[in-house]
Order: sequence, then structure tokens, then C-alpha cells
Amino acid sequence: MRLAALTCEVLARPVYLCAARSPHVVDVRLNRRGLHDDPPNLRTILQDEIDATGAPYDAVTLAYGLCGGATAGLRAGSIPLVIPRAHDCITLFLGDRARYQEEFVANPGTYWYVQDYLERTDEGSPFGGVGAVSDEAARATHEEYVAKYGEDNAAYLMEVLGAWRSHYDRAAFVDMGVAAPLGAAEAEAHARDDAERRGWRFDRMAGELLLVKRLLDGAWDAADYLVLQPGEHLAMSYAEDVIRAEPAPGA
Repeated sequence: MRLAALTCEVLARPVYLCAARSPHVVDVRLNRRGLHDDPPNLRTILQDEIDATGAPYDAVTLAYGLCGGATAGLRAGSIPLVIPRAHDCITLFLGDRARYQEEFVANPGTYWYVQDYLERTDEGSPFGGVGAVSDEAARATHEEYVAKYGEDNAAYLMEVLGAWRSHYDRAAFVDMGVAAPLGAAEAEAHARDDAERRGWRFDRMAGELLLVKRLLDGAWDAADYLVLQPGEHLAMSYAEDVIRAEPAPGA
């Protein structure tokens, strides 16, 4: 098969590695991570990419989760569209929906760090991880402070008053095992420093490539992946399977 893999740059290293090891021909296209801050815009961009992709590809694969509803409503174009049953990219980092659920229940106040996310954070941004509070909400608070008090005072208020970090009590660094040890160590040190500075507990855990690997290997079992046929739409299911297919109009 020949696959088009659409993904966010926070998954760049895992996707490129799994694409290189896939038995199929996989062409990877990255989108900026900041697009998550505007789900309708991300949905439009993804739909345009899907609509523009047909033969000679056999399928479009999305290395995305629901991502704040950004992928809900997407429509398969002229070829099948495949997406993991995942709420967000954390599920893809951990490699298992059940593992994600266990972490979410046990530690809901977790701010997540991975190397690709840290490397691709916008320059000057105080936000280097993934958490229950979106970058958009945290950035809005920061911009409000900048407008009222200036840049230096805004940075101080974000740290001391904890307008956004009050939602968290743990920093978790997920080592995907796909980078040189030095780079991974630097990323982990950054996450540890953040945790210490903000008074959070720190945990390091091993990531798992399984969901990304099987996505790009074409091993699309129904329990972990949704395969949309041309014209079908992706919808949230509000159940354990996370997402479901809606038939094409008139089908």
C-alpha cells in the first residue's frame, strides 16, 4: 500500500520512525502544533488535505486523536480515512487507550511533556507541555496580563499567582525512546525543572509506539482504529470506542 500520513508535529519523531519501518510506502505531512488552539481551523486544514489526497494513495492515515473536537466532522475523501480511537495525542504517546484512562483517573492534574512538544514550542512561549487546560486558555490569560501589566509583570503573575498552573499537581515526561540519549535527557531535565519550580510531583514514564506503528503498518483492528469509507463522516461516540462513522448523505 501507499499511505498518506497526516500528523501534528508533536508526533514528528515517532511518526517518521514508524513510517521508515513500515512495510508500506508512507508519505508524512506535518501540521503545526499550535493549530490545536483553534479546533475549527485545524479541522478545515485537515479536511482540505484529505480532499486533496487520492490515487495513487490507498488510504489517508491521521495520527491525531479527537484533539478538542478538531477531527470530529471530518469526511473521508475518495479513499479510506483511518484514525486511532483516541481522545488526544497523550493516548498515542502512551500507546493504549486503557492506559490513558488509568492515568487520567489516577492523576487528572497532570501536565504532560514529550520531546517533540518541547522542541517545537513557539519561541518565547511559557507553555512547554500538554495539559487539561489548553494552550489557548493559558495563552489568553497570559495575553490579558500583558495588556494590563506589561510583559515582565505578566510572566511574574503567571508563575507566582498560578492562574493556570493551579489546575496541575504533577509533571509527567513521556520518553518515546526515538531520539538520541542526550536530546531526550535535555528534554527530561526541562520537564523536571518546570516541576520543581512549580511545586509539582515529577514522574518519568516510557512511551509506547504501538498505536502509531500499527496505524502506519496498516494493522487497523476495529478495537483501536476507525476506518471511514469515502463519503463517511467521523463523529464522537461518547462511549469507550471514542469515535464512530456516520454514513455519507443518501447512503
